[in-house]
Amino acid sequence: MTATPAPESATGNSHVPSSPLHDLMYGHLHACALRAVVVHEIPDHLAEGPLTAEQLAARSGTQAGPLHRVLRLLAVRGLFRQHSDGAFSLTGSGQALRADVPGSQRAAVLLFSDEIFRSSAAGIEATLRTGQPGFDAAYGLPFFAFLGTAPDKSRLFDAAMSSLTSGVNEKIVASYPFPDSGTVVDVAGGRGGLLREVLTRHRGLEGVLFDRPETVTGHLLDTPELTGRWSARGGDLFAAVPEGGDLYLLKNILHDFSDEDCARILGTLRRAVTPGTRLLVIDAVLPEDGAPHPAIALDIVMLMTLRGRERTAADFEGLLRRCGFRLDRILPTPSLTSIIEAAAV
Repeated sequence: MTATPAPESATGNSHVPSSPLHDLMYGHLHACALRAVVVHEIPDHLAEGPLTAEQLAARSGTQAGPLHRVLRLLAVRGLFRQHSDGAFSLTGSGQALRADVPGSQRAAVLLFSDEIFRSSAAGIEATLRTGQPGFDAAYGLPFFAFLGTAPDKSRLFDAAMSSLTSGVNEKIVASYPFPDSGTVVDVAGGRGGLLREVLTRHRGLEGVLFDRPETVTGHLLDTPELTGRWSARGGDLFAAVPEGGDLYLLKNILHDFSDEDCARILGTLRRAVTPGTRLLVIDAVLPEDGAPHPAIALDIVMLMTLRGRERTAADFEGLLRRCGFRLDRILPTPSLTSIIEAAAV
C-alpha cells in the first residue's frame, strides 16, 4: 500500500516566490533593516568571521531575537549568509558595509537611508501633483541650502559621495586619454578623489580643486606624490570658477540641476575658458529608447531631492551647444557614468 504524500503546503518545503510587486511593496523594510545593522556596526563585528545572533547582540548592545530576524531578512537579499548552526557571516557584497575596508559603502548607506531621503521619497506622491521635490516640502529649503545649515548632514553627504566614487574614479581615469601636461580644474570636485586619481596616474599634470569652502577644507590631496602639484579653492560655481585651466572636469554635477541651472553653470565655465579648452562632463547617459539602465533609479533620487535629472546624449548635446560648447564624443566607462567630452567654441 502506497502512503499518500502530504500536501505540499503542509511539508514546509514549498513557498510562493516573491513577486516584483511584493519586492517593491516591502522595499522600505529592506532599506530600514540595512540602516539598522550599519548603525549598530554589525558588519564590523563580523569582520573576523561568523557569529551567532546572541554573540553579535552581546558585542553590539542589541537584542538577539530581533537581530536574528533582521539578519535573516538581509541574508535573503544576499548581504549576509545564514549558516546551518545559526551563525551569520558577511557575503562578498556585505563586506562593503564595514567601515574599515577600501571602497566602504557605510557612509552611502547612512546617507541614502537617512530621514532626509526617507522624507523626500514619501513626498513623491505630492511631487506628481506639484512637480516640486519632496525634500523642499519637508524641510522648507532646497537640498544644498539645507546642507549649509546642517553641518552633520553636510559631512555625511561629503563622506557618502567619496565612498560612492572611491572605486569609480579609477575606472573613469583609465577610460580617458588625459594629456601629459597642463592644468586640470575639477569643478565642484568634492574632496578631490577624482582629481587625486588623475594627478596620481599622470605625473606631468597639475590640478585645482574647486568646491564649497567647507568641502575643500576636507580635501584628499595632501599626499607625498602630489606635493606641489595642486591647489584647493573655495567658491560658488554659479558665480565664477578658476580660470586658466587646460582641462575642466564636471563629475556628477549637472544631474543635480534643472536645465536652466545647468545653463548657468556651463555659462560660468564658458566665461572662464578660451576656445578649444576641453570639458569632461562625467555623468550617466540614459538610453534614448528607455532601455533598462541603473541610473533610472538615480533619476528618481534627483526628482525627490533636487530639480535635476538624468539625461540622454541628445539632452547633453543640446545643453552644451546652448552654452558655447561642442560635444565631440561620449566614452563609456565600466561604471554608472560616461565621459562626455566637449570643447569650448
